[in-house]
Amino acid sequence: MAFGPTKRRRKTSSMRQGGNQQPADRATAVELDQVRSGEKRTQKKASPQQKQPEEKIQKAPVGPGPYFYISGPNGAELVSIYCQSRGWQRIYDNRREDYALKWCEIKSRDTYYHFKEGEQLLYQIPNNEVLTTKIGLLCCLREQERAMKRSRRSPHSKLLKMKEFFPESFRLDLKDDRNAFFELCKEEEIWICKPSCSNQGQGIFLLKIPAAVNTLQAKLQSSTGCLLDQPHKPPQARIVQRYIHQPLLLEGKKFDVRSYLLVACTAPFLLFFAQGYVRLTCGNYDATSEDLTVHLTNQHIQRKNPLYRQQKDETVWRMEHFNSYVNEKFRKASGLPTDWVFTVFTKRMQQIMLQCFLAAKHKLACKLGYFDLIGCDFLIDENFKVWLLEMNANPALHTNCRALKDIIPAVVYESLDLVLEVFDKRLKGQSVLPLKTLSHFVLLYHEDAADLGQKPSPKLRTGHWRGRYLQPHTSSTSCSSQSSAKGLENSSNKLHSSRNKGCLFARKKCHQKVS
Repeated sequence: MAFGPTKRRRKTSSMRQGGNQQPADRATAVELDQVRSGEKRTQKKASPQQKQPEEKIQKAPVGPGPYFYISGPNGAELVSIYCQSRGWQRIYDNRREDYALKWCEIKSRDTYYHFKEGEQLLYQIPNNEVLTTKIGLLCCLREQERAMKRSRRSPHSKLLKMKEFFPESFRLDLKDDRNAFFELCKEEEIWICKPSCSNQGQGIFLLKIPAAVNTLQAKLQSSTGCLLDQPHKPPQARIVQRYIHQPLLLEGKKFDVRSYLLVACTAPFLLFFAQGYVRLTCGNYDATSEDLTVHLTNQHIQRKNPLYRQQKDETVWRMEHFNSYVNEKFRKASGLPTDWVFTVFTKRMQQIMLQCFLAAKHKLACKLGYFDLIGCDFLIDENFKVWLLEMNANPALHTNCRALKDIIPAVVYESLDLVLEVFDKRLKGQSVLPLKTLSHFVLLYHEDAADLGQKPSPKLRTGHWRGRYLQPHTSSTSCSSQSSAKGLENSSNKLHSSRNKGCLFARKKCHQKVS
């Protein structure tokens, strides 16, 4: 479908306002999703004889490609707006092999089966769980720590020890780890137990008294004792982590910071950092409270608090607001430098993100076209020590409060800008840097630059890739796509320039490679 100038102007206006308006094409996509949901409900009620093949029920794209496919609601509207602004067409059949971009919330075999390296773009590195699950990250960091000890880490090394940024953790699915934890946990300390692969705070509980620890120990011993009878039901993959019981508080409330790690390319690896936002609880912090909404900050948990409806917009702070608050309330009393949030804290987040990536890098799948956006959650204690809580695949991209309506679209649009620019340059054999679309993101790691002197893999030779599914299928579509892409680039620039000076200051202060 070719977009005329009027429609495109209306769409970019919406993007500048963080998606507050409902452009025609966005509305169409939403309506189509609603229709499809209704069709699915109808199919469930129909008898097997009445069921039709999925491709006959779903609406086919109106025009020629490039095509994009989205599965799941997380970020779907923003990705759809972006792609349609480039003149791309949305398809709804996951079995089609001619897509240019596939954005899937949940990974499955079908998602990756037909992927053509160097020709298509695919969101989420297939085995990103080595970095984005609790056990995966813990294992990688432990391996890195052992390697550091073997190499007799010098005191001037830029790699941190785990205890400097990662709360003490144990795996409950491993006997030695379990025993070590139960031997250590003798006093009344607070520990937090987390399933390895859960999200939205599901399955998390606190261990605050010896009786709770003893109950957990008995339960685990009982389940492991039944393994011979139930060989396919091992203990649930969980970790238990030392609870940071003296967190820094904002207006008496617990908070953490969600920032982003963009893996824009895996062949070679190219990483970027983006500022995110602060997530606060609705109620004041009380370490002894049994209410999880006092301890966990994510929106899914906070919705369960009766105060959430009236305080929703106060549960998310922009980083500029956070920086101003720290300057005003803590700078003098704690001896912090001015703009600690945008200098010391930001640099520490970048350092920790990069170290975690380097710990997992050798395990990650590498194909030209894979990219990933990872949500990284940090907690600051009352001594202003920065802790990494976890790294999350498929981070929430909802815009359900005022601050997020500006922050999330900017993150999604610039992520896709960078992914497409890097991919295009790799196809053409051009140098990746400098990047025209780089605005608020910060370059963290460029594998080619980090590995100077090493011969490039034959697999990455110039001219090897074609990227044919990202090319317009007709000459008329080509003109429209280029025009739409130009309009999108202009809108992105205006969107970025509308962000206030706090982010720009952070970029100037922190725009250097962290290693």
